[in-house]
Amino acid sequence: MRIGFDAKRAVQNNTGLGNYSRYVIEILSKYCPDNSYILFAPRKKANSRLKTILSRVNVSFIFPHGIFRRLSSLWRTFGMAGDIRKQNLAVYHGLSGELPVGIKKTGVKSIVTIHDLIFLRYPEYYKPIDRLIYRLKFKAACKKADKIIAVSECTKRDAVLFFGIPEEKIAVVYQGCHPAFSADVLEEKKKAVVEKYGLPSRFLLNVGSIEARKNLLLAVRALKNLPDDVHLVAVGKSTPYQQEVERYAAKSGLSPRLHLLNSVVFDDLPAIYRLASIFIYPSFFEGFGIPVIEALSSSVPVIAATGSCLEEAGGSGSIYVNPNDETELSKRIAEILNSRELSEKMSEAGKEYVQRFSEKNIATEIMNIYGLSQK
Repeated sequence: MRIGFDAKRAVQNNTGLGNYSRYVIEILSKYCPDNSYILFAPRKKANSRLKTILSRVNVSFIFPHGIFRRLSSLWRTFGMAGDIRKQNLAVYHGLSGELPVGIKKTGVKSIVTIHDLIFLRYPEYYKPIDRLIYRLKFKAACKKADKIIAVSECTKRDAVLFFGIPEEKIAVVYQGCHPAFSADVLEEKKKAVVEKYGLPSRFLLNVGSIEARKNLLLAVRALKNLPDDVHLVAVGKSTPYQQEVERYAAKSGLSPRLHLLNSVVFDDLPAIYRLASIFIYPSFFEGFGIPVIEALSSSVPVIAATGSCLEEAGGSGSIYVNPNDETELSKRIAEILNSRELSEKMSEAGKEYVQRFSEKNIATEIMNIYGLSQK
């Protein structure tokens, strides 16, 4: 069968939607190799994370042509349907909440993945124009699609609530993480990473964009109640919120214990996870929470926040706290740091829990939704 994908994010985004897009394409082309996978992308862009995809003989690209070469955004919206029709596809999958205009007229079965509707849950984190565009695009895609994939039960509930989508039209398929996080990391690599980034000997870890919704400040506040040798390392893209975090740390005398790393290369990230004592993820709201899966795969105990879908990502072996309660967070951190038995128990439970997010299982679930079950 010939299966098409919206590959803009796979080519252009290094994190988030880009990771998800590459992940789906990689596992399907790996575990269902008899199909052909056609990637519709505005342009081919150098991206080290595309190497695996580009090496597969069953993967090919379609790019804008004619007048659309200079108007690639219009091609994705208005011109792509014609190319989808010409490619004789069995299925077209919009990997980032969008479907092109005219997809229904192509006769091709359409699937769309909805990652989250945070812009409706927490509109204060988004510009009004962005909220309007996202609402129009995502709602239209949900209405047009033959089937919707939600990355969590939380996202499914929101699609039903905000867009009035029938529950039976939505299937929940979780996302796994890159296999590098479950692989062993050599001691030489760990030492090199410690030296490269100046990592402390004992630290809590947070991974994700340093933005208000991710709530890094709660973890910084919790440091006040912890021993001085406990540091916090945050890995992620900087936003104006980072300045707020830095000001608080400076005012509270915590700056020497806060390490903000905005430019960590992917190859170093698994080692950083392995070196951490605890992974802290106090986000107010998430569509799923892939960093939690990365931490569990790395055998790191996880403390996450209540209020969205993080219990789905972390399972019963992780600990969950109120995202506004720094005292509760510091207390839970101390419990784990002071008990090797508890730390090991949480690590083992996490490793067992993430088996449900295996590549093969997820590839099978997606193919079943396509209606192209593999033997």
